[in-house]
Amino acid sequence: MAHKGSILLNLVNFAPRKTAAVLDSLGNTQKLLEARGTQLKAIPLLSDQDVDTLLRARDSREFKQELELIASEGVETVDLYDPAYPAFLKEISNPPILLYVRGNVTIFSEYLFAIVGTRLPTPYGISMAEDLSGRLAALGFVIVSGLARGIDTAVHRSALGRGRTIAVLGSGLCSVYPKDNIPLASAIAKKGAVISEFPLREGPRKENFPRRNRIISGISRGVLVVEAAQRSGALITAHYALEQNREVFALPGKADSPVSRGSHTLIKEGAHLVDSLDDILEELNVRFTETRKVCVANISSQEKAIFDIIDSEGTSLEALIEKSSFQRPLLNTLILNLQLKGLIREVRPAYFQRALIS
Repeated sequence: MAHKGSILLNLVNFAPRKTAAVLDSLGNTQKLLEARGTQLKAIPLLSDQDVDTLLRARDSREFKQELELIASEGVETVDLYDPAYPAFLKEISNPPILLYVRGNVTIFSEYLFAIVGTRLPTPYGISMAEDLSGRLAALGFVIVSGLARGIDTAVHRSALGRGRTIAVLGSGLCSVYPKDNIPLASAIAKKGAVISEFPLREGPRKENFPRRNRIISGISRGVLVVEAAQRSGALITAHYALEQNREVFALPGKADSPVSRGSHTLIKEGAHLVDSLDDILEELNVRFTETRKVCVANISSQEKAIFDIIDSEGTSLEALIEKSSFQRPLLNTLILNLQLKGLIREVRPAYFQRALIS
């Protein structure tokens, strides 16, 4: 099994500085599986007690059971050295050494966007969360959230109905919380992914959720807070996003609504105000502009004419025929060329939209 060393280091749960010292000194966590005590004692910041903890963990029943459970549950692991590890997450301060993944491990290379909010939403919050997450998923975004009750659940369900989503847990993958979302987690894993940095059987400890929140923002290009009270966990995610140089968006609510006070604070602090899908797309399109110019510069004038007609919401083949002067055979060729160049994609038969380009 790959990543045994990272699984071991993850189990001992050292403080971030000590974990970093181990990585810097050994260069590869697999060396933990064979390193002698004298080698481990040479690692800066590790005390004799830390070394003893590592050696005991390596020979422990807990470590053996974790490896067996990973195999029997069909769970994938991705560590910092793995090409599949989320590139954006690797950039943050103290990234998790290991991610447990139930689902598609290649999904991290897609365009990820997080939507989070309160566990006690208003009907308005639920409606907006469902609308925005569903429409973004239909455009090709992979929607990230935390599988909590309320906004998170609404976000996952809506995204799942129109695309893909990632659930980030504050517990192990074999201890899904809340339990009434176990069926939802199973459905998410079939099309997207359910992920966690915690050992498989670890329960939902209070201190785990801020760590989960840093992953939600860390793997994403931006974070939208739909509804959040003044002390909401969603605000922790938003503040992590700011530290990680991610775009932060917030949905305004009623002035006297307790679950909108946190969102309003974010807007006052500079978060992008969102009252429609276009507010998100326009802000994120700033990131696409330069790449898109380069790509478009390499296409023919006929291809560009078709590309300009197709929008991010989607355009039917009939509309392309009507709006362009091209005959069907030539039009089909131009569409194929744009697809091969990664500029457009067919979202359903004879219906095309611009691809997200990062």
